[in-house]
Amino acid sequence: METKNVFTGKTVNEAIEAGLSALSVTKDKVDVEVLDEGKKKLFGSVPAQVRITLKKTDGERAVDFLKGLFEVLGTEAEPVLVGEDEKIEIDLKAEKARSLIGRRGEIIDAVQVLAGAVANIGRDEYKRVVVDCENYREEREETLRRVAEKLAAKAIRLGKKVRLEPMNPYERRIIHSALISNEEVTTKSEGKEPARYVVIIPKKMKSFDKKDRFSRDRRDGRKDGRDKYSDRKYGEKKPYPKRELPKEGTPQSSGTSLHRDSSSSGYRKGSFNGFFGTFLGNSRETQAEDSAPETEKPESGEEE
Repeated sequence: METKNVFTGKTVNEAIEAGLSALSVTKDKVDVEVLDEGKKKLFGSVPAQVRITLKKTDGERAVDFLKGLFEVLGTEAEPVLVGEDEKIEIDLKAEKARSLIGRRGEIIDAVQVLAGAVANIGRDEYKRVVVDCENYREEREETLRRVAEKLAAKAIRLGKKVRLEPMNPYERRIIHSALISNEEVTTKSEGKEPARYVVIIPKKMKSFDKKDRFSRDRRDGRKDGRDKYSDRKYGEKKPYPKRELPKEGTPQSSGTSLHRDSSSSGYRKGSFNGFFGTFLGNSRETQAEDSAPETEKPESGEEE
Protein backbone atom coordinates (compact mmCIF):
# COMPACT_ATOMS: atom_id res chain seq x y z
CA MET A 1 0.00 0.00 0.00
CA GLU A 2 1.25 3.46 -0.84
CA THR A 3 2.14 5.23 2.41
CA LYS A 4 2.52 8.74 1.02
CA ASN A 5 0.40 11.23 2.99
CA VAL A 6 -0.93 8.40 5.17
CA PHE A 7 -1.27 9.27 8.84
CA THR A 8 -2.22 7.17 11.86
CA GLY A 9 -3.75 7.76 15.27
CA LYS A 10 -5.74 6.06 17.98
CA THR A 11 -8.91 7.34 16.32
CA VAL A 12 -9.77 8.73 12.89
CA ASN A 13 -9.89 12.28 14.24
CA GLU A 14 -6.45 11.94 15.82
CA ALA A 15 -5.05 10.64 12.52
CA ILE A 16 -6.55 13.61 10.62
CA GLU A 17 -5.18 16.12 13.12
CA ALA A 18 -1.74 14.55 12.81
CA GLY A 19 -1.88 14.86 9.01
CA LEU A 20 -3.03 18.49 9.01
CA SER A 21 -0.28 19.40 11.45
CA ALA A 22 2.35 17.69 9.31
CA LEU A 23 1.20 19.36 6.08
CA SER A 24 0.53 22.76 7.71
CA VAL A 25 -2.88 23.12 6.07
CA THR A 26 -6.47 23.47 7.19
CA LYS A 27 -9.11 20.82 6.75
CA ASP A 28 -11.03 22.73 4.08
CA LYS A 29 -8.03 22.54 1.74
CA VAL A 30 -7.58 18.78 1.83
CA ASP A 31 -9.41 15.61 0.88
CA VAL A 32 -9.48 12.92 3.56
CA GLU A 33 -9.73 9.21 2.77
CA VAL A 34 -10.22 6.86 5.74
CA LEU A 35 -8.20 3.68 5.20
CA ASP A 36 -8.79 2.01 8.59
CA GLU A 37 -11.04 3.13 11.42
CA GLY A 38 -8.98 1.23 13.99
CA LYS A 39 -10.00 -1.51 16.38
CA LYS A 40 -9.66 -2.25 20.05
CA LYS A 41 -8.49 -5.75 20.86
CA LEU A 42 -8.21 -7.73 24.02
CA PHE A 43 -4.50 -7.15 24.02
CA GLY A 44 -3.74 -3.75 22.48
CA SER A 45 -5.42 -1.97 19.53
CA VAL A 46 -5.10 -1.37 15.77
CA PRO A 47 -4.48 2.35 14.95
CA ALA A 48 -6.70 4.28 12.55
CA GLN A 49 -5.23 5.26 9.18
CA VAL A 50 -6.20 8.13 6.85
CA ARG A 51 -4.79 9.45 3.60
CA ILE A 52 -4.75 13.22 3.27
CA THR A 53 -4.49 14.79 -0.20
CA LEU A 54 -4.23 18.48 -0.88
CA LYS A 55 -7.15 19.83 -2.87
CA LYS A 56 -6.33 21.28 -6.25
CA THR A 57 -7.03 24.93 -6.73
CA ASP A 58 -9.57 26.13 -9.28
CA GLY A 59 -6.78 27.08 -11.64
CA GLU A 60 -5.03 23.75 -11.27
CA ARG A 61 -8.23 21.86 -12.03
CA ALA A 62 -8.70 23.97 -15.15
CA VAL A 63 -5.10 23.29 -16.26
CA ASP A 64 -5.50 19.53 -15.75
CA PHE A 65 -8.70 19.64 -17.79
CA LEU A 66 -6.99 21.46 -20.67
CA LYS A 67 -4.14 18.96 -20.69
CA GLY A 68 -6.59 16.11 -21.13
CA LEU A 69 -8.54 18.09 -23.76
CA PHE A 70 -5.45 18.72 -25.91
CA GLU A 71 -4.47 15.06 -25.68
CA VAL A 72 -7.90 14.00 -26.95
CA LEU A 73 -7.76 16.57 -29.79
CA GLY A 74 -4.22 15.61 -30.71
CA THR A 75 -3.02 19.20 -30.27
CA GLU A 76 0.51 19.81 -29.05
CA ALA A 77 -0.04 22.55 -26.48
CA GLU A 78 1.03 22.95 -22.86
CA PRO A 79 -1.26 24.97 -20.53
CA VAL A 80 0.60 26.83 -17.78
CA LEU A 81 -1.06 28.41 -14.74
CA VAL A 82 0.17 32.03 -14.51
CA GLY A 83 -1.90 33.27 -11.58
CA GLU A 84 -5.23 32.95 -9.81
CA ASP A 85 -5.63 35.86 -7.43
CA GLU A 86 -8.25 38.22 -8.87
CA LYS A 87 -8.67 36.07 -11.98
CA ILE A 88 -7.33 32.76 -13.20
CA GLU A 89 -4.77 33.27 -15.96
CA ILE A 90 -3.62 30.37 -18.12
CA ASP A 91 -1.04 30.68 -20.90
CA LEU A 92 -0.83 28.17 -23.74
CA LYS A 93 2.57 27.17 -25.10
CA ALA A 94 2.41 25.79 -28.64
CA GLU A 95 4.52 25.71 -31.78
CA LYS A 96 1.57 26.45 -34.09
CA ALA A 97 -0.05 29.21 -32.07
CA ARG A 98 -2.15 30.62 -34.93
CA SER A 99 -3.99 27.34 -35.42
CA LEU A 100 -4.69 27.25 -31.69
CA ILE A 101 -6.01 30.83 -31.68
CA GLY A 102 -8.22 30.49 -34.77
CA ARG A 103 -9.89 33.14 -36.89
CA ARG A 104 -10.58 36.19 -34.71
CA GLY A 105 -9.79 34.05 -31.67
CA GLU A 106 -12.71 31.65 -32.11
CA ILE A 107 -10.78 28.55 -30.96
CA ILE A 108 -9.01 30.11 -27.99
CA ASP A 109 -12.30 31.71 -26.90
CA ALA A 110 -13.97 28.28 -26.90
CA VAL A 111 -11.08 26.87 -24.86
CA GLN A 112 -11.44 29.75 -22.41
CA VAL A 113 -15.18 29.08 -21.95
CA LEU A 114 -14.53 25.41 -21.16
CA ALA A 115 -11.70 26.24 -18.73
CA GLY A 116 -13.94 28.77 -16.98
CA ALA A 117 -16.72 26.22 -16.57
CA VAL A 118 -14.34 23.68 -14.98
CA ALA A 119 -12.64 26.23 -12.70
CA ASN A 120 -15.97 27.45 -11.28
CA ILE A 121 -17.40 24.05 -10.38
CA GLY A 122 -18.63 24.21 -6.78
CA ARG A 123 -18.02 27.95 -6.41
CA ASP A 124 -20.70 30.31 -5.12
CA GLU A 125 -19.26 33.34 -6.94
CA TYR A 126 -18.03 33.14 -10.52
CA LYS A 127 -14.31 33.68 -10.99
CA ARG A 128 -13.08 34.97 -14.33
CA VAL A 129 -10.74 32.75 -16.34
CA VAL A 130 -8.49 34.14 -19.11
CA VAL A 131 -6.71 31.81 -21.53
CA ASP A 132 -3.99 33.51 -23.60
CA CYS A 133 -1.48 32.44 -26.24
CA GLU A 134 1.53 34.48 -27.40
CA ASN A 135 0.08 37.72 -26.02
CA TYR A 136 -2.98 37.48 -28.29
CA ARG A 137 -5.36 39.01 -25.72
CA GLU A 138 -3.35 42.20 -25.33
CA GLU A 139 -3.04 42.71 -29.09
CA ARG A 140 -6.74 42.06 -29.61
CA GLU A 141 -7.62 44.51 -26.85
CA GLU A 142 -5.56 47.26 -28.51
CA THR A 143 -7.31 46.60 -31.83
CA LEU A 144 -10.76 46.78 -30.25
CA ARG A 145 -9.93 50.06 -28.51
CA ARG A 146 -8.86 51.64 -31.79
CA VAL A 147 -12.02 50.41 -33.51
CA ALA A 148 -14.17 51.76 -30.66
CA GLU A 149 -12.64 55.24 -30.87
CA LYS A 150 -12.91 55.32 -34.66
CA LEU A 151 -16.58 54.32 -34.69
CA ALA A 152 -17.38 56.71 -31.85
CA ALA A 153 -16.01 59.58 -33.97
CA LYS A 154 -18.19 58.39 -36.85
CA ALA A 155 -21.31 58.30 -34.67
CA ILE A 156 -20.62 61.86 -33.46
CA ARG A 157 -20.03 63.12 -36.99
CA LEU A 158 -23.18 61.55 -38.46
CA GLY A 159 -25.33 62.10 -35.38
CA LYS A 160 -26.75 58.58 -35.45
CA LYS A 161 -26.20 55.17 -33.87
CA VAL A 162 -23.35 52.93 -35.02
CA ARG A 163 -23.58 49.16 -34.59
CA LEU A 164 -20.55 46.92 -34.17
CA GLU A 165 -20.21 43.29 -35.20
CA PRO A 166 -21.30 40.55 -32.75
CA MET A 167 -18.72 39.92 -30.00
CA ASN A 168 -18.31 37.72 -26.94
CA PRO A 169 -18.83 39.22 -23.45
CA TYR A 170 -15.08 39.76 -22.92
CA GLU A 171 -14.68 41.85 -26.11
CA ARG A 172 -17.91 43.79 -25.51
CA ARG A 173 -16.56 44.71 -22.09
CA ILE A 174 -13.45 46.13 -23.77
CA ILE A 175 -15.57 48.34 -26.06
CA HIS A 176 -17.62 49.65 -23.11
CA SER A 177 -14.51 50.42 -21.05
CA ALA A 178 -12.78 52.10 -24.01
CA LEU A 179 -15.62 54.65 -24.41
CA ILE A 180 -16.69 55.06 -20.79
CA SER A 181 -14.73 58.32 -20.50
CA ASN A 182 -16.08 59.72 -23.79
CA GLU A 183 -18.58 62.44 -22.86
CA GLU A 184 -20.16 62.60 -26.34
CA VAL A 185 -21.33 59.00 -26.69
CA THR A 186 -22.85 56.18 -24.67
CA THR A 187 -22.73 52.43 -25.33
CA LYS A 188 -25.10 49.55 -24.73
CA SER A 189 -25.33 45.90 -25.71
CA GLU A 190 -28.25 44.62 -27.78
CA GLY A 191 -29.32 41.32 -29.30
CA LYS A 192 -29.12 37.80 -27.96
CA GLU A 193 -26.18 35.46 -27.53
CA PRO A 194 -24.20 34.44 -29.48
CA ALA A 195 -25.05 37.37 -31.79
CA ARG A 196 -25.04 40.06 -29.08
CA TYR A 197 -23.39 43.32 -30.19
CA VAL A 198 -22.49 46.81 -28.97
CA VAL A 199 -24.25 49.97 -30.17
CA ILE A 200 -22.51 53.37 -29.93
CA ILE A 201 -25.06 56.15 -29.41
CA PRO A 202 -24.15 59.85 -29.76
CA LYS A 203 -25.63 62.08 -27.07
CA LYS A 204 -26.50 64.70 -29.72
CA MET A 205 -28.69 62.72 -32.09
CA LYS A 206 -29.75 64.46 -35.29
CA SER A 207 -33.53 64.53 -35.63
CA PHE A 208 -35.08 63.31 -38.87
CA ASP A 209 -36.35 66.10 -41.15
CA LYS A 210 -38.92 65.36 -43.84
CA LYS A 211 -37.18 67.82 -46.13
CA ASP A 212 -34.21 65.45 -46.22
CA ARG A 213 -36.17 63.15 -48.51
CA PHE A 214 -35.93 65.79 -51.22
CA SER A 215 -32.17 66.30 -50.86
CA ARG A 216 -31.69 64.51 -54.18
CA ASP A 217 -33.68 67.13 -56.13
CA ARG A 218 -30.63 68.56 -57.80
CA ARG A 219 -29.63 65.16 -59.09
CA ASP A 220 -32.95 64.01 -60.53
CA GLY A 221 -34.38 67.39 -61.59
CA ARG A 222 -36.93 67.93 -58.82
CA LYS A 223 -37.61 71.25 -57.09
CA ASP A 224 -39.52 71.93 -53.88
CA GLY A 225 -40.85 68.40 -53.75
CA ARG A 226 -42.50 68.61 -57.17
CA ASP A 227 -42.61 65.76 -59.61
CA LYS A 228 -39.85 65.59 -62.18
CA TYR A 229 -42.23 65.62 -65.14
CA SER A 230 -44.94 67.97 -63.89
CA ASP A 231 -45.69 70.80 -61.49
CA ARG A 232 -47.89 68.59 -59.31
CA LYS A 233 -46.65 68.12 -55.72
CA TYR A 234 -46.39 64.74 -54.04
CA GLY A 235 -49.71 63.73 -52.50
CA GLU A 236 -51.73 66.24 -54.56
CA LYS A 237 -54.76 64.66 -56.25
CA LYS A 238 -55.09 65.06 -59.97
CA PRO A 239 -58.40 66.82 -60.87
CA TYR A 240 -60.84 64.49 -62.58
CA PRO A 241 -62.19 65.95 -65.85
CA LYS A 242 -65.92 66.68 -65.84
CA ARG A 243 -67.96 64.78 -68.38
CA GLU A 244 -70.34 66.80 -70.52
CA LEU A 245 -73.75 65.29 -71.16
CA PRO A 246 -74.59 64.59 -74.81
CA LYS A 247 -77.04 66.84 -76.56
CA GLU A 248 -80.68 65.80 -76.70
CA GLY A 249 -81.70 63.88 -79.74
CA THR A 250 -78.28 62.33 -80.34
CA PRO A 251 -77.74 58.55 -80.26
CA GLN A 252 -75.42 59.00 -77.22
CA SER A 253 -78.29 60.42 -75.16
CA SER A 254 -80.27 57.18 -75.12
CA GLY A 255 -78.70 56.05 -71.84
CA THR A 256 -78.84 59.32 -69.92
CA SER A 257 -81.07 59.97 -66.95
CA LEU A 258 -84.37 61.82 -67.35
CA HIS A 259 -86.05 64.45 -65.19
CA ARG A 260 -89.80 64.16 -64.72
CA ASP A 261 -91.66 67.20 -65.92
CA SER A 262 -94.20 68.13 -63.29
CA SER A 263 -96.46 69.80 -65.89
CA SER A 264 -96.79 66.71 -68.05
CA SER A 265 -96.89 62.98 -67.73
CA GLY A 266 -93.77 62.55 -69.83
CA TYR A 267 -90.11 62.67 -68.90
CA ARG A 268 -87.51 65.23 -69.49
CA LYS A 269 -83.77 65.16 -69.53
CA GLY A 270 -81.92 65.21 -66.20
CA SER A 271 -84.41 63.32 -63.98
CA PHE A 272 -83.98 59.83 -62.61
CA ASN A 273 -86.75 57.25 -62.86
CA GLY A 274 -84.81 54.18 -61.84
CA PHE A 275 -84.43 53.02 -65.48
CA PHE A 276 -81.19 52.91 -67.45
CA GLY A 277 -80.37 51.71 -70.93
CA THR A 278 -81.88 52.10 -74.37
CA PHE A 279 -85.44 51.27 -75.46
CA LEU A 280 -85.48 47.99 -77.31
CA GLY A 281 -88.68 48.49 -79.29
CA ASN A 282 -89.44 48.03 -83.01
CA SER A 283 -86.91 50.19 -84.77
CA ARG A 284 -88.92 50.22 -88.02
CA GLU A 285 -91.99 51.64 -86.29
CA THR A 286 -89.87 54.26 -84.59
CA GLN A 287 -88.26 55.29 -87.87
CA ALA A 288 -91.68 55.46 -89.59
CA GLU A 289 -93.08 57.72 -86.92
CA ASP A 290 -90.03 59.96 -87.07
CA SER A 291 -90.13 60.23 -90.91
CA ALA A 292 -93.94 60.78 -91.25
CA PRO A 293 -94.76 64.46 -92.02
CA GLU A 294 -96.98 66.25 -89.62
CA THR A 295 -100.43 67.21 -90.99
CA GLU A 296 -102.27 70.26 -89.92
CA LYS A 297 -105.49 69.64 -88.12
CA PRO A 298 -108.56 71.21 -89.71
CA GLU A 299 -110.04 74.11 -87.97
CA SER A 300 -113.44 73.70 -86.37
CA GLY A 301 -116.17 73.94 -88.88
CA GLU A 302 -114.06 73.00 -91.85
CA GLU A 303 -114.48 69.76 -93.62
CA GLU A 304 -111.57 67.40 -93.93
